[in-house]
Amino acid sequence: MENNLTTSLKGLNTLICGATSGIGKATSIEFSNLGANVTLFARNEDKLKDTLSRLTHNENQSHQYLVGDFDNSDGIKLTVENHIENGNQYHILINNSGGPKGGPIAKANPEEFIDGFNRHLICNHILFQALHSGMKNFNYGRVINIISTSVKQPIPGLGVSNTIRGAVASWAKTLSFEVGADGITINNILPGFTDTERLSSLIDAKSNAENISVDVVSEAMKSTIPAGRFGKPEETAKAIAFLASPAAGYINGVSLAVDGGRLSCI
Repeated sequence: MENNLTTSLKGLNTLICGATSGIGKATSIEFSNLGANVTLFARNEDKLKDTLSRLTHNENQSHQYLVGDFDNSDGIKLTVENHIENGNQYHILINNSGGPKGGPIAKANPEEFIDGFNRHLICNHILFQALHSGMKNFNYGRVINIISTSVKQPIPGLGVSNTIRGAVASWAKTLSFEVGADGITINNILPGFTDTERLSSLIDAKSNAENISVDVVSEAMKSTIPAGRFGKPEETAKAIAFLASPAAGYINGVSLAVDGGRLSCI
Protein backbone atom coordinates (compact mmCIF):
# COMPACT_ATOMS: atom_id res chain seq x y z
CA MET A 1 0.00 0.00 0.00
CA GLU A 2 1.39 3.37 -1.03
CA ASN A 3 -0.29 5.43 1.70
CA ASN A 4 -3.16 5.21 4.11
CA LEU A 5 -5.63 7.06 1.87
CA THR A 6 -4.79 5.63 -1.53
CA THR A 7 -7.37 4.13 -3.85
CA SER A 8 -4.68 1.91 -5.32
CA LEU A 9 -4.98 -1.82 -4.65
CA LYS A 10 -1.32 -2.48 -5.39
CA GLY A 11 -0.01 -5.51 -3.49
CA LEU A 12 -3.39 -6.49 -2.07
CA ASN A 13 -4.50 -10.11 -2.45
CA THR A 14 -8.12 -10.43 -3.52
CA LEU A 15 -10.51 -13.37 -3.80
CA ILE A 16 -13.40 -12.57 -6.15
CA CYS A 17 -16.38 -14.92 -6.38
CA GLY A 18 -18.63 -15.22 -9.40
CA ALA A 19 -15.71 -13.83 -11.39
CA THR A 20 -16.58 -15.07 -14.88
CA SER A 21 -19.46 -12.79 -15.85
CA GLY A 22 -21.27 -9.55 -15.09
CA ILE A 23 -20.24 -7.58 -12.04
CA GLY A 24 -17.80 -10.24 -10.84
CA LYS A 25 -15.89 -10.25 -14.11
CA ALA A 26 -15.85 -6.45 -14.34
CA THR A 27 -14.59 -6.27 -10.75
CA SER A 28 -11.82 -8.75 -11.46
CA ILE A 29 -10.57 -6.66 -14.38
CA GLU A 30 -10.87 -3.42 -12.42
CA PHE A 31 -8.92 -4.83 -9.48
CA SER A 32 -6.13 -6.04 -11.75
CA ASN A 33 -5.98 -2.58 -13.33
CA LEU A 34 -5.52 -1.13 -9.84
CA GLY A 35 -2.62 -3.44 -9.01
CA ALA A 36 -4.25 -6.20 -6.97
CA ASN A 37 -3.28 -9.85 -7.07
CA VAL A 38 -6.54 -11.49 -8.13
CA THR A 39 -7.82 -14.99 -7.44
CA LEU A 40 -10.93 -15.78 -9.46
CA PHE A 41 -13.50 -18.19 -8.00
CA ALA A 42 -16.34 -19.72 -10.06
CA ARG A 43 -17.56 -23.07 -11.33
CA ASN A 44 -16.77 -22.95 -15.07
CA GLU A 45 -13.07 -23.52 -15.69
CA ASP A 46 -13.16 -22.47 -19.34
CA LYS A 47 -14.74 -19.14 -18.40
CA LEU A 48 -12.26 -18.75 -15.54
CA LYS A 49 -9.39 -19.16 -17.99
CA ASP A 50 -10.94 -16.60 -20.30
CA THR A 51 -11.34 -14.04 -17.50
CA LEU A 52 -7.82 -14.77 -16.28
CA SER A 53 -6.47 -13.92 -19.74
CA ARG A 54 -8.12 -10.49 -19.52
CA LEU A 55 -6.43 -9.43 -16.28
CA THR A 56 -3.59 -6.92 -16.46
CA HIS A 57 -0.13 -7.28 -14.90
CA ASN A 58 0.90 -3.64 -14.77
CA GLU A 59 2.35 -4.06 -11.27
CA ASN A 60 3.84 -7.50 -11.91
CA GLN A 61 0.93 -9.15 -10.14
CA SER A 62 0.23 -12.82 -9.82
CA HIS A 63 -3.28 -13.98 -10.75
CA GLN A 64 -4.87 -17.42 -10.37
CA TYR A 65 -8.24 -19.14 -10.14
CA LEU A 66 -10.18 -21.65 -8.05
CA VAL A 67 -12.98 -23.87 -9.34
CA GLY A 68 -16.05 -24.33 -7.15
CA ASP A 69 -19.83 -24.56 -7.34
CA PHE A 70 -21.59 -22.31 -4.82
CA ASP A 71 -24.55 -24.67 -4.82
CA ASN A 72 -22.22 -27.07 -2.99
CA SER A 73 -21.19 -25.31 0.22
CA ASP A 74 -19.25 -28.36 1.47
CA GLY A 75 -17.20 -28.33 -1.73
CA ILE A 76 -16.54 -24.59 -1.40
CA LYS A 77 -15.37 -25.12 2.18
CA LEU A 78 -12.95 -27.88 1.20
CA THR A 79 -11.55 -25.94 -1.74
CA VAL A 80 -10.93 -22.70 0.11
CA GLU A 81 -9.53 -24.35 3.24
CA ASN A 82 -7.05 -26.37 1.16
CA HIS A 83 -6.11 -23.19 -0.68
CA ILE A 84 -5.42 -21.33 2.56
CA GLU A 85 -3.46 -24.26 4.01
CA ASN A 86 -1.22 -24.04 0.94
CA GLY A 87 -0.04 -20.62 2.11
CA ASN A 88 -2.48 -18.24 0.45
CA GLN A 89 -3.69 -15.26 2.50
CA TYR A 90 -6.02 -12.47 1.49
CA HIS A 91 -6.69 -8.83 2.24
CA ILE A 92 -9.96 -8.64 0.30
CA LEU A 93 -12.95 -10.94 -0.20
CA ILE A 94 -15.69 -10.18 -2.74
CA ASN A 95 -18.73 -12.37 -2.06
CA ASN A 96 -20.80 -12.65 -5.22
CA SER A 97 -22.94 -15.39 -6.77
CA GLY A 98 -26.03 -15.71 -8.92
CA GLY A 99 -29.33 -14.94 -7.26
CA PRO A 100 -32.24 -17.33 -6.66
CA LYS A 101 -34.78 -17.72 -9.44
CA GLY A 102 -37.65 -15.29 -9.61
CA GLY A 103 -41.26 -15.80 -8.65
CA PRO A 104 -43.79 -14.76 -5.99
CA ILE A 105 -42.86 -15.73 -2.46
CA ALA A 106 -46.25 -17.35 -1.80
CA LYS A 107 -45.51 -20.00 -4.42
CA ALA A 108 -41.88 -20.68 -3.46
CA ASN A 109 -40.93 -24.15 -2.29
CA PRO A 110 -39.13 -24.36 1.08
CA GLU A 111 -36.17 -25.95 -0.71
CA GLU A 112 -35.68 -22.75 -2.70
CA PHE A 113 -35.05 -20.83 0.52
CA ILE A 114 -32.65 -23.48 1.78
CA ASP A 115 -30.71 -23.55 -1.49
CA GLY A 116 -30.50 -19.75 -1.62
CA PHE A 117 -29.47 -19.51 2.03
CA ASN A 118 -26.67 -22.03 1.48
CA ARG A 119 -25.45 -20.44 -1.74
CA HIS A 120 -25.33 -16.94 -0.34
CA LEU A 121 -25.13 -16.65 3.41
CA ILE A 122 -23.49 -19.99 4.25
CA CYS A 123 -20.88 -19.77 1.49
CA ASN A 124 -20.16 -16.15 2.42
CA HIS A 125 -19.61 -17.22 6.02
CA ILE A 126 -17.39 -20.17 5.05
CA LEU A 127 -15.19 -17.92 2.94
CA PHE A 128 -14.95 -15.23 5.60
CA GLN A 129 -13.96 -17.72 8.29
CA ALA A 130 -11.27 -19.18 6.04
CA LEU A 131 -9.79 -15.76 5.21
CA HIS A 132 -10.29 -14.05 8.58
CA SER A 133 -6.99 -15.01 10.20
CA GLY A 134 -5.03 -13.74 7.21
CA MET A 135 -6.83 -10.40 7.35
CA LYS A 136 -6.05 -10.13 11.07
CA ASN A 137 -2.40 -10.87 10.38
CA PHE A 138 -2.31 -8.11 7.76
CA ASN A 139 -4.32 -5.78 10.05
CA TYR A 140 -6.22 -5.07 6.86
CA GLY A 141 -9.41 -6.68 5.65
CA ARG A 142 -12.21 -5.81 3.27
CA VAL A 143 -15.26 -8.02 2.85
CA ILE A 144 -17.69 -6.72 0.24
CA ASN A 145 -20.92 -8.57 -0.44
CA ILE A 146 -22.65 -8.01 -3.77
CA ILE A 147 -26.31 -8.21 -2.82
CA SER A 148 -29.30 -6.26 -4.21
CA THR A 149 -31.35 -3.12 -3.66
CA SER A 150 -34.02 -5.50 -2.33
CA VAL A 151 -32.19 -5.21 1.00
CA LYS A 152 -33.80 -1.77 1.35
CA GLN A 153 -36.84 -2.14 -0.89
CA PRO A 154 -38.19 -5.58 -1.85
CA ILE A 155 -38.45 -6.18 -5.58
CA PRO A 156 -41.80 -7.62 -6.77
CA GLY A 157 -41.47 -11.10 -8.22
CA LEU A 158 -38.22 -11.92 -6.41
CA GLY A 159 -39.61 -13.32 -3.17
CA VAL A 160 -36.88 -15.81 -2.30
CA SER A 161 -34.11 -13.44 -3.36
CA ASN A 162 -35.54 -10.59 -1.27
CA THR A 163 -35.56 -12.84 1.78
CA ILE A 164 -32.06 -14.25 1.37
CA ARG A 165 -30.45 -10.93 0.47
CA GLY A 166 -31.86 -9.41 3.63
CA ALA A 167 -30.33 -12.20 5.70
CA VAL A 168 -26.91 -11.56 4.14
CA ALA A 169 -27.16 -7.85 4.92
CA SER A 170 -27.97 -8.59 8.57
CA TRP A 171 -25.07 -11.05 8.77
CA ALA A 172 -22.73 -8.43 7.34
CA LYS A 173 -23.85 -5.69 9.71
CA THR A 174 -23.47 -7.95 12.73
CA LEU A 175 -20.03 -9.07 11.59
CA SER A 176 -18.91 -5.47 11.08
CA PHE A 177 -19.34 -4.83 14.81
CA GLU A 178 -17.19 -7.81 15.71
CA VAL A 179 -14.15 -7.36 13.46
CA GLY A 180 -13.79 -3.61 13.02
CA ALA A 181 -11.08 -3.39 15.66
CA ASP A 182 -8.92 -5.74 13.57
CA GLY A 183 -8.74 -3.31 10.65
CA ILE A 184 -11.44 -5.27 8.80
CA THR A 185 -14.49 -3.66 7.25
CA ILE A 186 -17.65 -5.44 6.09
CA ASN A 187 -19.79 -3.64 3.53
CA ASN A 188 -22.47 -4.40 0.96
CA ILE A 189 -22.93 -3.18 -2.58
CA LEU A 190 -26.56 -3.08 -3.72
CA PRO A 191 -26.66 -3.11 -7.53
CA GLY A 192 -29.81 -1.87 -9.19
CA PHE A 193 -30.88 -2.94 -12.67
CA THR A 194 -27.48 -3.71 -14.22
CA ASP A 195 -26.84 -4.93 -17.76
CA THR A 196 -25.86 -8.52 -16.92
CA GLU A 197 -26.93 -12.05 -17.83
CA ARG A 198 -28.93 -12.13 -14.59
CA LEU A 199 -30.99 -9.10 -15.62
CA SER A 200 -31.53 -10.52 -19.09
CA SER A 201 -32.85 -13.78 -17.62
CA LEU A 202 -35.26 -11.89 -15.35
CA ILE A 203 -36.50 -9.80 -18.26
CA ASP A 204 -37.01 -12.92 -20.38
CA ALA A 205 -38.90 -14.63 -17.55
CA LYS A 206 -41.22 -11.66 -17.08
CA SER A 207 -41.72 -11.38 -20.83
CA ASN A 208 -42.76 -15.01 -21.07
CA ALA A 209 -44.94 -14.95 -17.96
CA GLU A 210 -46.88 -11.87 -19.03
CA ASN A 211 -46.77 -12.53 -22.79
CA ILE A 212 -45.26 -9.14 -23.59
CA SER A 213 -42.14 -8.27 -25.52
CA VAL A 214 -38.68 -8.04 -24.00
CA ASP A 215 -38.46 -4.43 -25.15
CA VAL A 216 -41.66 -3.51 -23.29
CA VAL A 217 -40.35 -5.11 -20.10
CA SER A 218 -36.98 -3.38 -20.45
CA GLU A 219 -38.48 0.04 -21.06
CA ALA A 220 -40.84 -0.37 -18.11
CA MET A 221 -37.84 -1.13 -15.88
CA LYS A 222 -35.88 1.83 -17.20
CA SER A 223 -38.83 4.13 -16.56
CA THR A 224 -38.39 3.49 -12.80
CA ILE A 225 -34.77 4.68 -12.86
CA PRO A 226 -34.06 8.44 -12.67
CA ALA A 227 -30.91 7.88 -14.74
CA GLY A 228 -33.14 6.43 -17.46
CA ARG A 229 -30.92 3.46 -18.25
CA PHE A 230 -29.51 0.21 -16.92
CA GLY A 231 -26.21 0.32 -15.09
CA LYS A 232 -22.95 -1.00 -16.49
CA PRO A 233 -21.09 -3.72 -14.56
CA GLU A 234 -17.97 -1.55 -14.77
CA GLU A 235 -19.74 1.24 -12.87
CA THR A 236 -20.51 -1.09 -10.00
CA ALA A 237 -16.94 -2.42 -10.10
CA LYS A 238 -15.63 1.11 -9.51
CA ALA A 239 -17.70 1.41 -6.32
CA ILE A 240 -16.52 -2.02 -5.13
CA ALA A 241 -12.90 -1.07 -5.77
CA PHE A 242 -13.22 2.07 -3.66
CA LEU A 243 -14.70 0.19 -0.70
CA ALA A 244 -11.83 -2.31 -1.00
CA SER A 245 -9.16 0.37 -0.95
CA PRO A 246 -7.23 1.84 1.98
CA ALA A 247 -9.05 5.14 1.40
CA ALA A 248 -12.32 3.53 2.56
CA GLY A 249 -11.00 2.33 5.91
CA TYR A 250 -13.54 4.33 7.92
CA ILE A 251 -16.55 3.01 5.98
CA ASN A 252 -17.89 -0.04 7.78
CA GLY A 253 -21.23 -1.80 7.97
CA VAL A 254 -22.93 0.11 5.15
CA SER A 255 -25.12 -0.98 2.25
CA LEU A 256 -24.33 1.21 -0.75
CA ALA A 257 -26.85 1.30 -3.59
CA VAL A 258 -25.49 1.62 -7.13
CA ASP A 259 -28.85 1.92 -8.85
CA GLY A 260 -29.12 5.15 -10.82
CA GLY A 261 -31.37 6.56 -8.08
CA ARG A 262 -34.11 3.96 -8.41
CA LEU A 263 -34.62 3.33 -4.69
CA SER A 264 -37.36 5.49 -3.23
CA CYS A 265 -36.02 5.21 0.32
CA ILE A 266 -33.13 7.21 1.78
